[in-house]
Amino acid sequence: MKRVIILLFCLIPFVASAQTDLLVLKKRGALIHTYTVGDALNMKTIYGQWFNGVITGMKHDTVFVNGMGFHYKEIETVRRTHLNFGNTLLPAGMFVAAGGILILNAVNGALRHDKAATWYTHSAVVTGISLAVGGFVLTRTRRSTYHIGRKFKLDYLELTFKKPPPKPF
Repeated sequence: MKRVIILLFCLIPFVASAQTDLLVLKKRGALIHTYTVGDALNMKTIYGQWFNGVITGMKHDTVFVNGMGFHYKEIETVRRTHLNFGNTLLPAGMFVAAGGILILNAVNGALRHDKAATWYTHSAVVTGISLAVGGFVLTRTRRSTYHIGRKFKLDYLELTFKKPPPKPF
């Protein structure tokens, strides 16, 4: 049994792969996001073309998106999509609540045989509109666009060195 375990530990380096190079998005030196092989990347090049795909490889300052190579300095803009509760389910709930408030006031006014001008109170209108506007604003937080330049910087970290280090004198 010990021999099998030792043999497995000896074979692991042959089937394991080391970490590949990294593409690092920074804002004034602070890390925002890192990209490596297998990550989704939505980018705009300096030539004005948008590319969306998966990073298939990274080698010598070149990022391969769906097999097409780009030097990392050719990337002008990076776009990230954030999907979480705050910008998917919560805005939908806010829209439903706003519609419910407005419809409920109309139905109650019609059932009470009130005049149509008195169906809505000021607080119901303000609440309904603020819920709808708040839900709309939250839907706009799904996507962040980072323009590479003064505020944002894209760095390429090469972790796979093929050359031996230089010999000291």
